[in-house]
Amino acid sequence: MASSSRNDDDLTIPRAAINKMIKETLPNVRVANDARELVVNCCTEFIHLISSEANEICNKSEKKTISPEHVIQALESLGFASYISEVKEVLQECKTVALKRRKASSRLENLGIPEEELLRQQQELIAKAKQQQVELAQQEWLQMQQAAQQAQLAAASASASNQAGSSQDEDDEDDI
Repeated sequence: MASSSRNDDDLTIPRAAINKMIKETLPNVRVANDARELVVNCCTEFIHLISSEANEICNKSEKKTISPEHVIQALESLGFASYISEVKEVLQECKTVALKRRKASSRLENLGIPEEELLRQQQELIAKAKQQQVELAQQEWLQMQQAAQQAQLAAASASASNQAGSSQDEDDEDDI
């Protein structure tokens, strides 16, 4: 069991995040280091308490994923009902921010070009690419034809010079 308590100790909120929250919440107040440590421990324990209760609620409803509703039910069952309205507001803000992020990350949305226009442009680019492929294939075919003709000419030239050389040999033999 010692290892599980060690794992619980390892699961804490980063102190830098807590320090930042304290400075933003209480900008003109000095907070002692041991008080900051206490805040970190309280936050960690609170999160552990809420998440454990939400997990139990989730398991009772035979779900595999803890949803915001499970967390809200956990707050209520643990006696933190006064936080629920603020939690729901924060949840709505998070959903709004996430939706804006999804929209902002959509390159289609950022372009400001109608989908029909993008489709037309895409088809135009595909047609150009196909045309370039056809032209390239024609150029390769012409180069192969030229190479074949050059090879035929070279072979014919070699054959003619061989025939000329062999007829010269025959004339030389006649002289002997």
